[in-house]
Amino acid sequence: MKWSNWKYLIAYLAPLATLWGLFEQGHWSFAGIYVGFVMIPLLEIVSPQSAYNLTPAEEEQKGKMGVFDLLLYLNIPLLYAILHVYFQQVFAGTAQTYELVGMTCSVGLIVGTIGINVAHELGHRSKPVEQRMAKILLLSALYMHFFIEHNRGHHKHVSTDADPASARYGESLYAFWVRSVCGSWRNAWKLAAERLNKEGKSNWFSWQNEMLRFQVFQVGYLLSIGLIYAWWMVGYAVAVAVFGFLLLECVNYIEHYGLRRTVLPNGRPEPVQPWHSWNSDHELGRIFLYELTRHSDHHFKASRKYQVLRHFDQSPQLPFGYPTSIIIALFPPLWFLLMNPRVNKEQARQRPPESAINL
Repeated sequence: MKWSNWKYLIAYLAPLATLWGLFEQGHWSFAGIYVGFVMIPLLEIVSPQSAYNLTPAEEEQKGKMGVFDLLLYLNIPLLYAILHVYFQQVFAGTAQTYELVGMTCSVGLIVGTIGINVAHELGHRSKPVEQRMAKILLLSALYMHFFIEHNRGHHKHVSTDADPASARYGESLYAFWVRSVCGSWRNAWKLAAERLNKEGKSNWFSWQNEMLRFQVFQVGYLLSIGLIYAWWMVGYAVAVAVFGFLLLECVNYIEHYGLRRTVLPNGRPEPVQPWHSWNSDHELGRIFLYELTRHSDHHFKASRKYQVLRHFDQSPQLPFGYPTSIIIALFPPLWFLLMNPRVNKEQARQRPPESAINL
């Protein structure tokens, strides 16, 4: 098989490094962080970017290759194996404070990447079994509502003020965390209730309410941690979940920061276009996040599989890859200095509706 078919094995580097670090401990407790936020950002400085798009024939062939689906599916046992080892190591009570911090941050990184990010990919699939896999992965982050709000809310309202997951111009990452986390959870309840009403089921306090089921599953998950290990271990399960979903919100922040869709004369926003998402062609980051950084094409057709996502010349590009951009976003003055001029430039050349691309 070609290198392009095997390169996504690199995505396993962070979870495997995290698993190894859990056993080694010491300064290797931070192994996952070293990979995600030290090694990859440094390598992206010297590694090439690629705007290459598959030919239609290559896209059709790759879209049917089961190996790319298998790479996603294997993340489920890997994630829960990592969580099990983490809980065992913490429960043993022999780790020093800095080791606990390192293990928690590294495992939180994995919850956010192979937990939420892979769930994001599978959650857009049409097969019920793949959607169930997405929910199993989201369970570890206590963020199962993402399945509802992202698919039916974010993709509809992206790059408008109606979307809590689209960062506003001049909004700091920390203010965005609060607005997006709370707003997304609230919107998910609203969307779940709307679906019940459409189906003629007015009683939201029933097992047919998917949001209610998600809360039960998540409470059950935490109770199982307490019963299997110890009740004080629930705090660590929550800690890695919070780290994971805040990492997701960091990605949400940089993906649409400051970009807004033009409001048409009828009062509705224009259709979503390539210039409404920040992208990155830094190939290492693309592989690490299963091509999430080709975000414009994902919003064009959410069901398009990660291995066939395309580059658009019209898509605004971040100056750095996603991992480096997240680090910069942690320092709002630096982020604003870097990104606000780029946002102003993009918004100044806002394309008229007749320039919209239909694919």
